[in-house]
Amino acid sequence: MNFNSDTSRLAQALNDFFDLDYLLEKLAQVLIKASENCTISYAEIKECCHDLSEDVLLLCWKWKLLIPLRTSGCGEWDNLILLAEEGENYQLPNVSRFLVDIARISGHWDSQEAIFRLFRIMNEPAWQMMPELVVKMMAKAVNGKVDALAIREACREVNMEERLDTMIAILKGSGIISPKLASKVQISRIGSPLYEVNPCVFAEMK
Repeated sequence: MNFNSDTSRLAQALNDFFDLDYLLEKLAQVLIKASENCTISYAEIKECCHDLSEDVLLLCWKWKLLIPLRTSGCGEWDNLILLAEEGENYQLPNVSRFLVDIARISGHWDSQEAIFRLFRIMNEPAWQMMPELVVKMMAKAVNGKVDALAIREACREVNMEERLDTMIAILKGSGIISPKLASKVQISRIGSPLYEVNPCVFAEMK
């Protein structure tokens, strides 16, 4: 693969965990445009991807590289409504944007560096510890989900248990996790809130 452009470097990074060569260049173009402009419209995706627009958009949504701005309530992923049609707009979760911005320069999907940079910019006092916390939390995830008890355990392992509520709040704000509001039966069974893990971070760290 040619490394002469941001697009080709990002496509190479995505190739580390996507086995979809025919989509990689278009996917990279869409993500770069979205990162530069903060949001991207369906019309812009269509202009770039043509007949592959829906495939690219669905892949972005599956991996939480892009999330729709349209929502049926609050901003949790369970409340977001994905539509592939004119007038719709999408954005990158914060951590996804950092992953894209690093990969377009380095050619590598570097979750640790993205987490470092994101939490440093967020002025998190323990930013240097955040990659370790996320790795420990990811190790406890089951089927892409983690409960609050597991997050507490991960916080305890890095000596931040007393900041559990703060850690959950900033992990949500960073786009690394999102509450699973639709899993009330499961939440009732385990007796703890449940969170979906951003799979584009999980892909490189699992």
